[in-house]
Amino acid sequence: MGPLIKTVMTRCIQCTRCVRFISEVAGQSEIGLISRGEDVEITTYLEQAVTSELSANVIDLCPVGALTSKPYAFNARPWELKKTESVDVMDALGSAIRVDARANEVMRVLPRTNDDVNEEWISDKTRYACDGLMRQRLDKPYVRIGGKLKPATWGEAFAAVAAKVKAAKPERIGVIAGDLQDAESMKAALDLFGGLGATSLDCRQDGAKIGEGARESWLFNSTIAGLDDCDALLIIGSNPRLESPVLNARIRRNWVGRNLKVGLVGERVDLTYGYTHLGAGAASLAALVKGKDDFAKAFIEAKKPAVIIGAGALSRDDGAAILALAAELAGKAGVVAEGWNGFNVLHAAASRVGGLDMGFIPKAGGLAAPAMVAKGALDVLVLLAADEIDLSATDAFVVYLGTHGDAGAHRADVILPAAAYTEKDGLYVNTEGRVQMGERAVFPKGDAKEDWSILRALSDHLGATLPYNTLDQLRAKLFADHPTFGQIDHAPGSIPAGLDLKAVGAKGETSETPLASPIKDFYFTNPIARASVTMAECSASVAAARGKLIAAE
Repeated sequence: MGPLIKTVMTRCIQCTRCVRFISEVAGQSEIGLISRGEDVEITTYLEQAVTSELSANVIDLCPVGALTSKPYAFNARPWELKKTESVDVMDALGSAIRVDARANEVMRVLPRTNDDVNEEWISDKTRYACDGLMRQRLDKPYVRIGGKLKPATWGEAFAAVAAKVKAAKPERIGVIAGDLQDAESMKAALDLFGGLGATSLDCRQDGAKIGEGARESWLFNSTIAGLDDCDALLIIGSNPRLESPVLNARIRRNWVGRNLKVGLVGERVDLTYGYTHLGAGAASLAALVKGKDDFAKAFIEAKKPAVIIGAGALSRDDGAAILALAAELAGKAGVVAEGWNGFNVLHAAASRVGGLDMGFIPKAGGLAAPAMVAKGALDVLVLLAADEIDLSATDAFVVYLGTHGDAGAHRADVILPAAAYTEKDGLYVNTEGRVQMGERAVFPKGDAKEDWSILRALSDHLGATLPYNTLDQLRAKLFADHPTFGQIDHAPGSIPAGLDLKAVGAKGETSETPLASPIKDFYFTNPIARASVTMAECSASVAAARGKLIAAE
């Protein structure tokens, strides 16, 4: 059934659990019973791969092992594995996972039940991108000499960075945090470079126009579980199926079971459930504010309406104006009311809310991420595993602190090898503001170190020693400076008092360019996934399956 599901159908008892999951939960009718009587069998239709982003959950569902994990088959036995409970960083949902490792290799990732977040499901990327943790890894420092990157010692790498940073004026130094960063590494970078006087620090490498004002203006305020109470939902500039497949399945369940009314402003896509397409551009949103069509009337009359604003709306040049329009509509529809706050931002990056919560955004006079990479903008640019931003124009001295030989490492002048999310203890804040703890399952590869410890060592060479030597000391300072990080596993929930919708966004002109999700290929959204052979097979398989004509076509 494609690159993920291995079939041993002689075991099958035709319980149809897999059929029901794919059709009812995932919303893709791609597995079914064919033939009749003694010839009945479960198979994919027309012999094509299953294309759902949740397809591998059928492996957990199968009671007899007729459907098993193809990438993991015959690789290890359960009693050989060390099991570590952790949290997923492939999207901003923060799904509860269990990481199974043998020696220093992650062998598989399985879901843990968390009814408030992911229930019992995880996406295929969460489950199978783990083979990318062993490929294309940065396992030693590198320094560019004569136009070529050459291996170096930690001392040589730190000396090269320190020489450039000390020679640059603070306003000519910039830091961009990537999508997979833990809170501790961003705090260390904020303390170090902020202490040096740098004002150009940004955790929004996509240029999202958000982060000013109340914390509730960038959270998924209804909470993920709270969507079960919503009776009308407006999605703006987002494709939840690609940005957060597990959340999309929850929306679908409410559409099926409670006849949830869904409207979409953005590109017309298959979300696995029915919706009213209100238009592709911001003008459609402006028309909604006037409340003239049927969905607008139903949305305004709903008892618990909710809005989901995606990165496709926020990362545009007119993102602040679109946010203001959405807030105006939300205010008119009563999205924020006593005991209910349905104003939701769906982030695509696991590090985004944590960065915004600690103020990892440009200070007065500082540059945002897109401006930092312009030619002549900076003298020194520090990338904390920021690989989703175009670095072709920058002529700055680039320091890359990350895990994989991806876009950032290719452009770097100094590479500092860091630990992946399975190789360090770290705090991550999901899209609803829930602080969760990731646990180390294996040790970093080669000479790589934990991100915060690299920055701590670098601070010595810069003559600006950070005031902590252990992770516990760093967390104590983080909790003292930003108390929300100490509220482990707490989602703020429906707190309307902190959100003044009139102060959200900034009024201005909007472009006629259609709103579209920034994610075009679900399987290639970060360096770990791009290094994964399994994700490459999935991407090719889905592209081939969707390119085929079926049945009478």
